[in-house]
Amino acid sequence: MRIYKTVLSSLLVSCLAGMVLAEDRPNLVLILSDDMGWSDLQAYGGEIETPALQRLARNGLRFTQFYNNARCSQTRASLLTGLVQHQTGVGVLAEPPPTPGPEDADPGYKRYLNRNCVTLAEALKPAGYHTYLAGKWHLGYHKEERWPLQRGFDRFYGSIAGATSFFRPRGQRGVMLDNTHQPEPTNDDYYTTDAFTDYAIEFIDSTPENEPFFLYLAFTAPHWPLHAREEDIAKFVGRYRTGWDLLRAERWQRQIAMGLVDPSWGLSLRDDGVRAWTKLTPEQVEKLDYFMAVYAAMVHRMDYNIGRVVDHLEARGKLDNTLIVFLNDNGGCAEPYNDLGGGTMNSINDPYAGGMGSAHNPEGGSAIGTGWANAGNTPFRRYKSNLHEGGIATPAILHWPEGIKTAPGAITPAKAYLTDIMPTFLELAEAGYPETFNGHDIKPLYSDSLMPVLEGGSRDTHEWMFWEHYQDRAVRHGDWKALGRIGSDQWTLYDLATDRIESINLAAEHPERVAKMAAAWEEWAWTHDVLPNHRGGPRDEEH
Repeated sequence: MRIYKTVLSSLLVSCLAGMVLAEDRPNLVLILSDDMGWSDLQAYGGEIETPALQRLARNGLRFTQFYNNARCSQTRASLLTGLVQHQTGVGVLAEPPPTPGPEDADPGYKRYLNRNCVTLAEALKPAGYHTYLAGKWHLGYHKEERWPLQRGFDRFYGSIAGATSFFRPRGQRGVMLDNTHQPEPTNDDYYTTDAFTDYAIEFIDSTPENEPFFLYLAFTAPHWPLHAREEDIAKFVGRYRTGWDLLRAERWQRQIAMGLVDPSWGLSLRDDGVRAWTKLTPEQVEKLDYFMAVYAAMVHRMDYNIGRVVDHLEARGKLDNTLIVFLNDNGGCAEPYNDLGGGTMNSINDPYAGGMGSAHNPEGGSAIGTGWANAGNTPFRRYKSNLHEGGIATPAILHWPEGIKTAPGAITPAKAYLTDIMPTFLELAEAGYPETFNGHDIKPLYSDSLMPVLEGGSRDTHEWMFWEHYQDRAVRHGDWKALGRIGSDQWTLYDLATDRIESINLAAEHPERVAKMAAAWEEWAWTHDVLPNHRGGPRDEEH
């Protein structure tokens, strides 16, 4: 059984022979949002004004079946290396600031990028690309050798550790410029989403004329803590008083009208732990309207900054020959797993405990909670950290006027996965993929380029797809998807062609199919460092 494909560097180089000249190679911009729901963008049925991404979607290509790894570090590991996250050593969240990754863990669970993988930056630099990162790293903290500049990036501004205060990042949760920790910002106008973009544009402008660049812009928005500018919050306060039940129905209807979902699937039931909006008190309605307004403001501000990058590329005459890829790292976040949101968020150096954050209260750190996350993932079930569609389906928008051959605004049902980005970028950069790098053996790429899809064709990649997340496991074969738990022989089975909201468990009706899919998952797990899965210490809950 062939469950993954290896792309040889010779094929990556030869496939563009005669198509483009070296000096015409595109710039590559990879944009990642953090903890955003599948339906939050206008381009995926949402009501939050996101005109920049709407523009990219209208003139580009949207995917309806693009998948991630259900959580931030694991998604970033696969996205930047073209490998299953466990193959990179990041099978669980990357090492947090207080505690180094456990050296006694099995290979898939070291909690930082190992040296048997190369990052996009390391692979693109030999092909003449300038490489930049602005935003969130979250792939290794405790040794300088695990930082972005030591993994191929020419310039870096952002957070090594992951989540930060948006207004006052500091200490171990502060920001860095290149390899230097920066002091806590004192400017009342400072906001990480804006600052990441400022540096991204500065990095672009530092690129010599007629030389290509790769920019990885990894926003922390709209990950908790809920921090937004007051002027952005004011645009949304009062809009969400009608509640999550009506919001889900409205988003679903827009998704149907756009052709993003099949109406025969229906809309998933309100998830467990979420009350009917009509059961809430007036005080709870007011509070939750404000929480969602702050969240929407964070998404809106992120989109504004994406627009700044797009406009800057256009002003410099670079937009037409720049491939922009927008993705999200996991489904909408239900933490702290109650429908009233709020709560103390894991006490990371305690900058997140307490009430709502703002420029006047940078210590605040509430979260939107289960109800709004359920709405964010319309029409799917579950959330971030789950392997249901609500946890692993990502909005995916690709824009490249000179290279995408589908009709503007096209929507594709082609199955795609994080590991497709590396071979796509290598193909366009005419860059090889090494068998060894700096004296280390490099694992072969996991999947194939997206170029056949971008050119209006099809490909047979991802007949089989596999996931593991903190002992949960999932396997997709064609349109069938099975979910289970390591150590248990109990699986649920869904036919995604007719039931992508995963509402009808067909496992009892198809035991032979379940057995075949379970065996395939086991084979994949033993050959991709998923098993054995000793993590070298207690589970860490930081995000």
